[in-house]
Amino acid sequence: MASRNLPLRGAFNPSSAREGTNPGSFANPPAIGRPLSFSSPDTPGMPAPSNKTAWDFLPVGWSRSGAFATAPAGFTALTQLEHARLGVVTQEMRRVAEREPHLTPEQVRDEVGAGRAIIPANKVHLGFQLDPMAIGRATQTKINANMGASPVSSSTSEEVEKLHWSVRWGADTVMDLSTGGNLDECREAIVKNSKVPIGTVPIYSMIIGRKIEDLTESEIMKGLLHQAKQGVDYFTIHAGVLREHLPFVEKRLIGIVSRGGSLLAKWMLVHKKQNPMFTHFDEICDIMREYDVSFSLGDGLRPGGLADASDEAQLSELDTLGELTEKAWRKGCQVMVEGPGHVPFDQIEFNMKLQRTVCHGAPFYVLGPLVTDVFPGYDHITSCIGATAAAYHGASMLCYVTPKEHVGLPKKDDVKQGCIAYKIAAHAADVALGIPGSRDWDDALTKARAALNWDKHFELAFDTDTARAFHDEDLDVDTDFCAMCGHDWCSVRISKEIVEFTSGKADGFARERVMKSPALSPEQREILEKRGVLPAEELHRLASKTQSAVGVEKGNKAACHSDVVDGSRAQQIQEKLVQLRVKDSATAAED
Repeated sequence: MASRNLPLRGAFNPSSAREGTNPGSFANPPAIGRPLSFSSPDTPGMPAPSNKTAWDFLPVGWSRSGAFATAPAGFTALTQLEHARLGVVTQEMRRVAEREPHLTPEQVRDEVGAGRAIIPANKVHLGFQLDPMAIGRATQTKINANMGASPVSSSTSEEVEKLHWSVRWGADTVMDLSTGGNLDECREAIVKNSKVPIGTVPIYSMIIGRKIEDLTESEIMKGLLHQAKQGVDYFTIHAGVLREHLPFVEKRLIGIVSRGGSLLAKWMLVHKKQNPMFTHFDEICDIMREYDVSFSLGDGLRPGGLADASDEAQLSELDTLGELTEKAWRKGCQVMVEGPGHVPFDQIEFNMKLQRTVCHGAPFYVLGPLVTDVFPGYDHITSCIGATAAAYHGASMLCYVTPKEHVGLPKKDDVKQGCIAYKIAAHAADVALGIPGSRDWDDALTKARAALNWDKHFELAFDTDTARAFHDEDLDVDTDFCAMCGHDWCSVRISKEIVEFTSGKADGFARERVMKSPALSPEQREILEKRGVLPAEELHRLASKTQSAVGVEKGNKAACHSDVVDGSRAQQIQEKLVQLRVKDSATAAED
């Protein structure tokens, strides 16, 4: 056997039982409790991590005492960060550790105390249905889904339905970005019905019924306090967009694409004053601390096209966000920082690691980024490519992008497609980083696939209905092959039959007997109807599942299986089935 020097650096193996022949992750050692927990190796020239953490920005009157801190006499801790600084493991930290089994409650506390993780959990929302979770580099990568009523679309009940739909497809947090309808009623209903943290961009509701230039500082504070009392878990605050940054935008191809950023830019230009979110930041901190609302420091000058990425406007704002992170920590507030939306692939690692330096390891929450601008209608794909790289190189949470990005308001299926694309990105990054147990799910599905155990295969699939429907579109019986290769060319079947190979022989995955494929569920039928490949009568047959075509009688196996009849007879029936399906599809296309 050849001697190979694999770039193993000490990362955890993402497979709990070290399944298969994969040597493990090529990422850095896990280093939980240090600045480089679950990190990618640096390409030469990348910024080094900051040597500071939230511990270096204690409030006035606090002192470091051993591993923790001592607060002034009479102090009452209100935020998860303050509890962590005092060495307290809260109920919420314990719940996070239950959901992140590779971390202990004490490790969760320490990550929060260092500012490398947040637990977005408004004390009001904790009184409803919130199930605490954490966002940070030591935890699994999270995804966010956006939703919200527009001035011409949706109602409160529809938005609550969208909330549940987003969570169904994997959203770890949801942002309510409503700009129309009864915003108060909608927001309150969403918070009360949500088990996941809810975020908002408060400035949106502040300008309903008024022009941005008419917005006063007192109205800003009033609006923030109101939403904090409603139970919102994190606020996007665009406090990093400063007057002095605006000249850097003048030559951009697409200016300011952040709604919050553009609104505040106009406010500053009209009033000839500094950003009120910046000048009143201490007061904003006081409101957010009282309810433990986490900061999501908004990137109001994020690039809206590849041509504007990594420019002076974006990076100057990032410097300001680093300063604001320090201020928020001094006020006892939890902080994550938002990041860019359109970045060439080669610049993603730099952007992630620059934020790690400037913001001292505070969790990075990024939109995408999109790695190309020329695929509208497919931007859930162009962005999840960038999101995978972002999560591997430093992002802690990914804001999804749907197929409707840049072209319209997302519908129900767009939300599903966006969530799935981003679950792929987050999961791929976790496996690459060596998050313990992150590959166990993949290994289980691989065993089911190797065993040609279709039921188990689809049961383990993230989207069971789509996987089953696509299979049955070609061949609606669970044979020992699929329609891609057919019987004779099925490499998986051949590998399974080779005695010396372990492939397909894992305990608990082998099929005890050949199973009839069940009838299509309504969801699966809808999937195939949308695809439009099969004629209506074929869909009806799949839904009612007439088995006579494959020789099924009550209590018997289908005769298309090579372990039921001789191979030549099985192959004849298989070929007939595939030919019929192809013929029916071609006829439908001609019609």
